[in-house]
Amino acid sequence: MSHIDLDIRFVLMRPSHPGNIGAAARAMRTMGLSRLHLIQPKRFPDAQATAMAAGADDVLAGAVLHPDLGDALAPCTLALGLSARRRGITLEELNPRQAAQRMIDECARAGRVAVLFGNERTGLENDELARCHAMVRIPSVDSFSSLNLAQAVQVMAYELRMAGDLSVEPVPCRQPVASLEQLEVFFEHLWRTLEVINFHKGRAPQVIERRLRKLFLRAAPDWQELQILHGLLAASERVAARTAMVSEQDVHSAEEGVAATGEHSNGQE
Repeated sequence: MSHIDLDIRFVLMRPSHPGNIGAAARAMRTMGLSRLHLIQPKRFPDAQATAMAAGADDVLAGAVLHPDLGDALAPCTLALGLSARRRGITLEELNPRQAAQRMIDECARAGRVAVLFGNERTGLENDELARCHAMVRIPSVDSFSSLNLAQAVQVMAYELRMAGDLSVEPVPCRQPVASLEQLEVFFEHLWRTLEVINFHKGRAPQVIERRLRKLFLRAAPDWQELQILHGLLAASERVAARTAMVSEQDVHSAEEGVAATGEHSNGQE
């Protein structure tokens, strides 16, 4: 099988041991993958990472460091997060083979993919998984389900290798899917608008925000569709502002009326 390095980045969240970074780089390199991204590694570069890479020095040298998850996901159109446990969030769940095919299909549409691996001790947090389109679980026994970070990387890299002929040229779709950075800007606008129109009515916004995020990630809108949605939100904000202004004027007029009535009554006395 011929192979090219499609735009699939392996993102390690806050790796605590540099040896695991090196072992992950080795696992990727054996399957022809090279896009390694690191978010807040405890120690990197490090001699232990180089030693465990066992010659995959080019992957380590090309590793990209990010300050946070948003920065790592910004240009991507598909994000998948690995977790050993079913979390308290409702996400589509894929096995590694299904996930690999999903990633290949996204690349064939000229998409950019991120596959996320959590910290060795805690895994991915719920808020981090909520930024993903789907969750990937590696089938294992319930009594001992946790894989080493590099082992999980190896499984995903292998499944990508086996997913088919990766040398197929991407076929751009008519409108590329919006990047996760563009979606985050939209989400911030949406959250702000919901506050302006008092949608939550005093309730905590987290649950509805998580459900709306899931809805729009599943819908995978393109950039032009996002612009339409931004326009709708902006129009809603303008209407809310005008309504608030009219209400304020009505209150002011009512107060003036009450004051005038009082003055008139006092004059009659």
